[in-house]
Amino acid sequence: QVHLVESGGGLVQPGGSLRLSCAASGRIFRINAMGYYRQAPGKARELVASITVIGSTNYADSVKGRFTISRDNAMNTVYLQMNSLKPEDTAVYYCNALIVPLGVISDDNYWGLGTQVTVSS
Repeated sequence: QVHLVESGGGLVQPGGSLRLSCAASGRIFRINAMGYYRQAPGKARELVASITVIGSTNYADSVKGRFTISRDNAMNTVYLQMNSLKPEDTAVYYCNALIVPLGVISDDNYWGLGTQVTVSS
């Protein structure tokens, strides 16, 4: 089995920073893309940022210049550094990864349980 374990959410004031981490564990052959999605109350889940195995990144327009995604391939971990946070960034943040498990040919989509980020004064 494969698991994604997230950490780093919490309450922060507007203009503050948080760093999210997500570690993949289990019977993993290879991890392709990793990323974060978020879902605010009453809204659809949306992509925040993603990163490929070679480090190519993609960001939602709303977070460009404020968020930075990175990964440690040796540790099977992805990080999301969030700076200049705004109240509209408040949401549950979900880690996502395309993983090829051991003994399997193609990758599959895996999700973490989510971590709450609240930006409020």
